Amino acid sequence: MDKKILVAYFSCTGRTERAAKDLAAATGADVYEIVPAVPYTRADLNWTDKSSRSTTEAKDPSARPALGGRAADVAGYDAVFVGFPIWWYTAPKIVDTFLESYDFSGKTVVPSATSGGSGMGRTSQDLKAVCPAADVREGRVLGRYDAKSLKAWAEEVLNA
Repeated sequence: MDKKILVAYFSCTGRTERAAKDLAAATGADVYEIVPAVPYTRADLNWTDKSSRSTTEAKDPSARPALGGRAADVAGYDAVFVGFPIWWYTAPKIVDTFLESYDFSGKTVVPSATSGGSGMGRTSQDLKAVCPAADVREGRVLGRYDAKSLKAWAEEVLNA
């Protein structure tokens, strides 16, 4: 690929991390982990509990969990794949925090997700709203894949 690519990801259980690292390996991309300032606990992730952190954040359009870890250097990249688990048919609010924290003007942003069973829902539209200066492409759930299929998908979505 002739574009400089970053795969940024948020993962709580390791599943999204594996998918993101596989995507990075298949595309020759660099990797950046989106780290919350306050880590998510098992109880925070209990989607059946209406008062759990993940559920209350998903219901609050203004929720922006703070970032921890090192700052991302997105300036040198043409394209950024943003990986995350699907929460309530969209990206977790910490992904919004990440996208609003940097200048994505003129960059291609592609969501990629892991899911226990739901699809991408309104993810691309939601990310376009928080990252309006970027060219946000339609993403996909990374379910069954291999390196060849990941590379082919990345080339297809970046060249669309």
